[in-house]
Amino acid sequence: MAPKTLVIFDFDGTLATSVEWFYGVLNEVAQRYRFRQTTEEEREQLRRQTPLQILETLGVPKWKLPIIARHMRSLASENLDQIELYAWVGGLLALLKGQGLHLAIVTSNSEENVRALLGRSAALIDVYESGASLFGKSAKFKRVLKQLKLMPVQAISVGDEVRDVEAARRAGIDCIAVGWGLSHPDALLAAKAGALATTPEELTALLLAR
Repeated sequence: MAPKTLVIFDFDGTLATSVEWFYGVLNEVAQRYRFRQTTEEEREQLRRQTPLQILETLGVPKWKLPIIARHMRSLASENLDQIELYAWVGGLLALLKGQGLHLAIVTSNSEENVRALLGRSAALIDVYESGASLFGKSAKFKRVLKQLKLMPVQAISVGDEVRDVEAARRAGIDCIAVGWGLSHPDALLAAKAGALATTPEELTALLLAR
C-alpha cells in the first residue's frame, strides 16, 4: 500500500455497536415495510451475502430503500441509548490524529447521531459524509477526497460490510475490512478487501503500517 494521509471510517458496526440493535428492530421494520422477517439463524446466512443478494433474500425492492433508510435513521435517533461507541475508538482516533492524519466518516447514519455517539472524539473528524444510500458510498468517498484535495491513492477506508469494500474499490481507495460487524469475514475476503482485521489491535497495527 502507498503511504496514506487520510483514513475514512464507516460508523455503524465498525466504530459503534449497532449490529445487535439493527437486528433487534429489523423484523419490526420488515413488518412495517412489507418485506420478509428473519430468524437468528437466517441472519447468519445474510452476513455471507452481497447487498444485492440480501435485498433479493428479504424481498426488498430498490425503490423502497430510501424510505427504509430514513426510517432506520429516525429509529437510531430514538434508540441512541441502545448503541455505544466501542471502548477503543477514542484512543485510536486520537492516535491517528496525533500522527497528522486526516480523518473522515462516511455513513448511512445521520451526522447528528454519529456526533452524539462520538462525544468528545467528534472534534477529531475532519469531514462527515452522512446519509449514504446502500449503493452510494463510493460517491461519498469521492466527495471527501475533493473536500480535502487528496487523491484516492492517499486514502484508506475502514468498514464492516461488503458494500464498504465494493465502494472503496469503485472509488480507487484501498480498504481494510473489520470482521466484527455486519458482514462475515468470509464475505469480506470474497469481496477482495485489501486486508482484514479481526480485532481492534489488528486494525490499529494495519493503520499504523499504512
